[in-house]
Amino acid sequence: MPKVQLFVAALSLLIPLASPAAASSRGNIVAAASASPDFSTLVTAVKAAKLTDTLASKGQFTVFAPTNDAFAKLPAGTVEDLLKPENKDKLVAILTYHVVPAKAMAKDVAGMSSAKTVNGKELKLKVDDGKVMINESTVTTADIEASNGVIHVIDAVLIP
Repeated sequence: MPKVQLFVAALSLLIPLASPAAASSRGNIVAAASASPDFSTLVTAVKAAKLTDTLASKGQFTVFAPTNDAFAKLPAGTVEDLLKPENKDKLVAILTYHVVPAKAMAKDVAGMSSAKTVNGKELKLKVDDGKVMINESTVTTADIEASNGVIHVIDAVLIP
C-alpha cells in the first residue's frame, strides 16, 4: 500500500473524527478549546501568553493541542513556572510550536513528513506502528474543526 494511503488509512481507523455538525457550533480555535475541560491547562497557558486574540483571529491555523494529562506529564512545577509573567517568552515559544499557520485536515497531512510552525521550527510528522505521530507525541483525536482552522489532540506537550 502506498505511504499516503497508509497514512490516511491509519488516521481513519485509529483516530475518531469530530462530526461536522458539532464543529459548526465550536466557533474559533480558542472557543473550541475552551469548550472542553480537557484543554483547561492549554487555555490558561494561551491566556497567560496573550495569544488568545491571535488564535481567535480570522487566519487559518492547525493546532496540535495537548490535553491536561499531557501537561501533567511535564516535570513537577513546569507549568506553574511557565505561567509566571517573567517566563512569557518561553511560554510563547512552546505554544507557537504547537501551531501551523494553515488549516491542515488529516487528509491534508497525508504524505507530509514535516510542517513549519508559527515559531519557525519544524515538526516531524509520521505514521509509526499504525499511530500518527507529531514528533514523539501521538495524535489521539483528529479534525476538530473550528471557524479559523482545526485542532488535532495530542498526548504530549511539544518542546521546541
